[in-house]
Amino acid sequence: MKKLLLLIAFISLYSISYSLDKAKLDSLISILEKNDKAMGSLSIYEDGKEVYSNALGYENIENGIKASDKTEYRIGSISKTFTASIIMKLVEANKLTLDTKLSKYYPTVSNADKITIKNLLKHRSGIYNFTSAEDYPEWMEKPKSKADLVDIIAAYPSSFEPDSKGEYSNSNYVLLSFIAEDILKKDLATILAEVITVPCKLSNTYYGGAIGNKSNEAQSYHYTGEWVQTTETDMSVPMGAGAVVSTPSDLNKFLYCLFNGKVVSEASLKEMMTLEDNYGAGLFSVPYNDKKAYGHTGGIDGFQSNSFYFPKEKISVTYLSNGVAIPLNNILVGVLKIYFGDEYELPVYAPTINVPVAELEQYVGVYSTPTIPMKMNIFIEGDALYGQATGQSEFQLEAFEKHKFKFEPAMLTIEFSPEKSELTIIQGGGEVVMKKE
Repeated sequence: MKKLLLLIAFISLYSISYSLDKAKLDSLISILEKNDKAMGSLSIYEDGKEVYSNALGYENIENGIKASDKTEYRIGSISKTFTASIIMKLVEANKLTLDTKLSKYYPTVSNADKITIKNLLKHRSGIYNFTSAEDYPEWMEKPKSKADLVDIIAAYPSSFEPDSKGEYSNSNYVLLSFIAEDILKKDLATILAEVITVPCKLSNTYYGGAIGNKSNEAQSYHYTGEWVQTTETDMSVPMGAGAVVSTPSDLNKFLYCLFNGKVVSEASLKEMMTLEDNYGAGLFSVPYNDKKAYGHTGGIDGFQSNSFYFPKEKISVTYLSNGVAIPLNNILVGVLKIYFGDEYELPVYAPTINVPVAELEQYVGVYSTPTIPMKMNIFIEGDALYGQATGQSEFQLEAFEKHKFKFEPAMLTIEFSPEKSELTIIQGGGEVVMKKE
């Protein structure tokens, strides 16, 4: 009987993937694609083996190339997990310590004599995030040297006293990648290959360059009634903070390697997973019901990405996108609910309808309510209706029923009642009624 129980346990362990509702996942991907809600590629791994992959939309719209499991995407800040792993390897090799001061390498940065490598890894340095600067969009598409970027970062005063709190800053990981280059006397592309991609057998992961220089690399897009190609950041700018290109399958392989002792030591991984003010070293954690995953998100140009690993279950899920018209988190939640067999209704997207400008005029005005300190300005620009809440960016509203409009990136619906001079904002299960002033 004991042998029989062991056999049953063995069979059930290796039958996890057979309970996966692949048809429902396929349906979700198909719905998103047909309704122009997203493009990209998805991969799910169980214990180091791929159990599901799919792709939607286009790798390159202009050339008519459909996305596939071979499509390579800029992964944005997921690059930080690679950079943190490289730094921890240097610590293991006694070429660096977590307490080493930034001033040893880049003394011109504000408070460099107080900032440690650990502070940089866990976003506790106080160094200003240079990608938040007002002039960043003016130069992000142009090549920058190491000296250029150090000067840019050093030009800003500290945002807070080092190690007093956590606050996300791309500057930290640009500096960490420079430190790795300085210590090893190699460029980041070579270090990435030697330390991670070759040992983990990641055949489609590399330090990025200009898009188009390599086959299978995706362009990125944003949606304004149709998919429009976005700007292209020069990859000399994000460095170890966001310059890696990969595929969902490769990222799942990497996470499996990382969490199973094939990249850094157990002690190093524990340090990476230890959160301070919600930040680990190249990792943060996200809960899903009673489960916990570790990983990172990313965003650069029109690319958005999620890559997470559930250590207890040995499951990794990665979705890389080169264009989304709804929150990426909504897609990931749908994927997880289907994967784990939780209750989930596939989304239904109502088709939009055209409303003549003459009819849109009845909605124009400023709406408010005494219950919240925010007003909603409704106005027409061109032939479209827009909304703008106090202190926020404007957004285009799309009609889907009489007097009903939606803004899907925020999962927001506005229902007008012209006869009452009112509108109702519906979002996240809540409703707010506002009166036209």
